[in-house]
Amino acid sequence: MDKTRILLSSRPKLLSEVIRDLIEHQADMKVVGEVIDPIELLRAAGETAVDVVIVTPLEANGEPRICRHLLASFPPLKVVTLSAKGETAYLYQSGLPRLRIDEPSGQSILSAIREALQ
Repeated sequence: MDKTRILLSSRPKLLSEVIRDLIEHQADMKVVGEVIDPIELLRAAGETAVDVVIVTPLEANGEPRICRHLLASFPPLKVVTLSAKGETAYLYQSGLPRLRIDEPSGQSILSAIREALQ
C-alpha cells in the first residue's frame, strides 16, 4: 500500500513541527516536503506528486486563494487549511464544498484526510 504523500506549508514553526511529528507517526502517511512561499508551494505540489497539502494561516474571510490555485492546477489534490492557532480547519476538494473539520485535533484532521482519499 502506498503512503499518502503530504506537503506542508505551515506557520508558525512550532505548529509545523507538531503537524510533521503527527504525520510521521502514521503508518499510512509521510511528509514529502515543506515550503512557505505560495509560488514555491504550487511548484512543489506538482513536482512531488502529493496527495494532500496542509496550509496555514487560514485567511479570515473565505477560501484562501492558494486553495483555488492548487485545486485548479491539481484537481485530485486535497487541501487542508489550518489556522495559525489551530482552532479552525477546513478540507478543500475540487468540485465539492469545503468541509469544516469540527474541533480540529490531530486525529480529526487525520480522519478527514483519510475519508477524503477513499
